[in-house]
Amino acid sequence: MVSGIVTTVLLALFLLGWTWAWSPRRRADFDAAARLPLADEGEDAR
Repeated sequence: MVSGIVTTVLLALFLLGWTWAWSPRRRADFDAAARLPLADEGEDAR
């Protein structure tokens, strides 16, 4: 019984995290974070 509840809670947390990560509202933030390693030193000071 307990393992079923734990599995359900973990599945729900995974799905919530997946939904958050793939949300269109987060796209701009993730695109900006993806460009950070390629940015010049002067650009990230802005």
